Amino acid sequence: MSIIIKYFIAPDDTSAASIVDSGPDGVFGSLSCGNFDASEAVIEWESLLTGQSFEALVASDEPHTIADPGEEGGPLLFVISAALQGALAGASADRLARVGELWIQERAAEGEAFDSEMVGDLLSDLADLARSAELRGHGLYCWMA
Repeated sequence: MSIIIKYFIAPDDTSAASIVDSGPDGVFGSLSCGNFDASEAVIEWESLLTGQSFEALVASDEPHTIADPGEEGGPLLFVISAALQGALAGASADRLARVGELWIQERAAEGEAFDSEMVGDLLSDLADLARSAELRGHGLYCWMA
């Protein structure tokens, strides 16, 4: 089964929720990727970037869900925490590369294999999107279908 993941920026939760059925293409600045658990990934990335434990982030109910597919199986939409958005926006290329390497190692321990170039490009592009969101005063969101 293929998972489509789109990270995008929006002014607020209400604006982000307006695209839950159609996706963010053509509406907001976005970044597409696929085939990993994005909700788990953002917790792992935040843990690696901020030093907070994975368990503490999960206990704080991160990431915050805007739309849950539930039984119907529709798209999932969640907001990236302000801490992760800020950490991505402020991260240097070297820091993002190191986080990517650590994330690849974490996923490998769980039996998943990721290409280092793909992860590097993803984190770099996501950081660019976070910077754009910060400049506009917007939030960073994730849509999965």
